[in-house]
Amino acid sequence: MSSATYTATYTVAGMTCSHCVDSVKREVGQVTGVTGVDADLASGRVTVIGDAPVDDALVRDAVEEAGYEVKA
Repeated sequence: MSSATYTATYTVAGMTCSHCVDSVKREVGQVTGVTGVDADLASGRVTVIGDAPVDDALVRDAVEEAGYEVKA
């Protein structure tokens, strides 16, 4: 039996270095339901992986906690 994986991609403003990427990944990774986070510095995209859909507001809050902003 296989379990479904859900992904959501966000564009994050302000990431300029690998430390930025690490900070965002660390904060977003602590959101309930998140099983993985991939952040791409060049594109500013952050992909969130979970076993079920993850609350967008919680992801936005985590990105802001890291000091960055999710672009609309």
